[in-house]
Amino acid sequence: MVKEEDVDNKKWEFEYVTKMAHFYKVWIEKTFSQKVDIQVDEMIVRSGGRLRIIDTPTLLEDHADRGRDIFHFYLTYFRPLWTDCTCEGYFAENFGMVLWSKSPQKNDLTFLMETNCPKVSHELAHEFLRKKGYKNYKELVHDIWDKHLFASLPFEHYDVDYKQTEKVALFATIDTSSLRS
Repeated sequence: MVKEEDVDNKKWEFEYVTKMAHFYKVWIEKTFSQKVDIQVDEMIVRSGGRLRIIDTPTLLEDHADRGRDIFHFYLTYFRPLWTDCTCEGYFAENFGMVLWSKSPQKNDLTFLMETNCPKVSHELAHEFLRKKGYKNYKELVHDIWDKHLFASLPFEHYDVDYKQTEKVALFATIDTSSLRS
């Protein structure tokens, strides 16, 4: 999601989001043994005119309009009103959203990688563990997330070729060593 007045200033972020989506296609397949198709688009929120508040129910309506059987993930500029995730995200069946934090400076890919990318992986892990039939999928992901926040567990980092690395990275995810199928 992007506000109409921010479209031009956020082109560089959309380029990163597009690369990140392709990365997550591979990551989901490797981590959860599930093949997914991806499509990336910008949901431009028009300014002025109608007094329509964009919130989680609006996104759920968009999700229903696009097809409830298709997994949709939204990167938003607002926090969900209700969530049990400390990463400021929300998920439901075939639906995910997360607060996409604004980079303090243009072209700061490290900020996007370290701040936003792990939150996306957190919500994706919830959904794909749910799809695999894990009864405790919420707790599994939250235990890992808590270790990242409070026990210095490092995120996994991946390079431009989607290979795990400790050198120059472009993407970061939650630690998946305990989740791999």
